[in-house]
Amino acid sequence: MAATNGLEKFSHLEDKIYRTIELAKTLRQEKDDLERQLASKRGAAGSPRELAAQVDLLLAEREVVRAKVQKVLEALANVDPEIAEAIRG
Repeated sequence: MAATNGLEKFSHLEDKIYRTIELAKTLRQEKDDLERQLASKRGAAGSPRELAAQVDLLLAEREVVRAKVQKVLEALANVDPEIAEAIRG
């Protein structure tokens, strides 16, 4: 009976070891997947220099739009004095 009990303990330990191995494989695969996703996201965002260039371009575009809107508002103010009052607010 003592031998059977020892074999059961050994079998139980063996099962735990195999489950641990499978868990380690799964965690390693998940880690690799996350590292690939992170690399992909970093690549998509661009370098800080590229992002700064994009911001500069967007700011320049904003200034162009702002100037156009200002010209339209001035033209409207010249056409109708009531609009001029509304613009001045």
